[in-house]
Amino acid sequence: MLHKPRHYFVLTTAIASMMTFGSSVNAITDSDLPSNSRSTLSIAYPYAPISQASLIQRLQQEARFFEQRIQQSPSNGLDRAELSKNYLQLARATGKTDWYLEAEKMAKASLEALPFNNTEAVLTLAYIAEARHDFNLSVQIAQQVLADEPNNERALSLLVTSYLAQGNGNQALAMAQRLGKQVPTVDTHVLQAIAYAAQNQDSAAIAQFERALNAEEAGNTASSAQLRLRFGRFYDERGDLLRAKPLYEEALRIVPQSASALVALAQLETNLGNYLRAEQLYDQVIANQGLAHVLDHDALAGKAELALLQGDRAKAKALWDEAEHNLLDHEDINSFGHRRELAQLLLLQGEVAEQPQALQLMQQEFAIRQDAETMATLAWAMMANQQWAEAEAIAQQALERYPRHAPLLYRASQIAQQLGKADQSQALQQQAKLINPYVGQAVSVMAN
Repeated sequence: MLHKPRHYFVLTTAIASMMTFGSSVNAITDSDLPSNSRSTLSIAYPYAPISQASLIQRLQQEARFFEQRIQQSPSNGLDRAELSKNYLQLARATGKTDWYLEAEKMAKASLEALPFNNTEAVLTLAYIAEARHDFNLSVQIAQQVLADEPNNERALSLLVTSYLAQGNGNQALAMAQRLGKQVPTVDTHVLQAIAYAAQNQDSAAIAQFERALNAEEAGNTASSAQLRLRFGRFYDERGDLLRAKPLYEEALRIVPQSASALVALAQLETNLGNYLRAEQLYDQVIANQGLAHVLDHDALAGKAELALLQGDRAKAKALWDEAEHNLLDHEDINSFGHRRELAQLLLLQGEVAEQPQALQLMQQEFAIRQDAETMATLAWAMMANQQWAEAEAIAQQALERYPRHAPLLYRASQIAQQLGKADQSQALQQQAKLINPYVGQAVSVMAN
């Protein structure tokens, strides 16, 4: 699952202005931000862009090709393996869980027809396990493939992402470095960058993102857009919005109407106080009937945030309710690992009666996933349920792994304040804001 959820913890400076000066909020412009935030790196994509709809259409055409071949030769296990891989790509491109189920069914049929030397089908099952957040199984399958094929790129990539989800940063980085030496491509440089960032090695992460930019080739449009989206998030999470914004915009130019890029840019515009522009971007996600609406709940939650920022809590509540309904209607919460997203929606709404459910969801998620956002959300859920000692323990555990994660530091500062540790709270808050000046400036408005 490669799509990144809402930055629930990266909150806006503009709310602080609203709280201090009333409902009048002035948007932040480029000149308001530090000049040393500006990047001179060329991020322009040198090849022809392609729309998300065109990418999906191309994958559907490839699927029909293999479906026709299988009709002509039903016992061909290799064609079924290729079709399962194609269905997996459609699942990622559209976000529709039905494609994951089709991919799983086709991979199993392929293995029945060809039980040996059928790595593609085996790895499809591994990636489906990862999509279900069964990271132990995805790691186990990838390791089995590597035992026979030590240089298998897909298996190594899978280990990187699964280890990161499990919070095994050292193992993830080792696999990413091994993969990068073996196959230096856009995708492998990006995986290395993400692994370095998770280990707080920001300079090394930036170097890998820049190498990915230099490794681009024509025809690999999706990877190039994903590169810029990931690079933008890297800067966004560190409060460097002037580097993040053009990366998001270029990702959208490469793949117009990309829901992930639209949501990321909308959140950034919200942080800058550009509420009208943010709402327009969210509306594009919701209105685009040509694409799967896998991120509609993110867009609706973003619009709820905008409503709250402008003092309309009733509208925000209606939008949150719609986002929750949308998430439950479109996603299989238990089978395909969207517990964290649902918990975050419940926490944002702040309804006392729903907080035990949010905590239960996060406890279930924490049992299988221990990345920084999961641990921060678990601490938040514990706070919402008045479990302050438990929240402190999980925050301390998380900060041992992710000492430069601004949302975690800010949550820890809130916990320390509640427990009467004022000096510790102030120190933690200062650390958080040194990393990301935008974090936590409206937690009391957004989450309570």
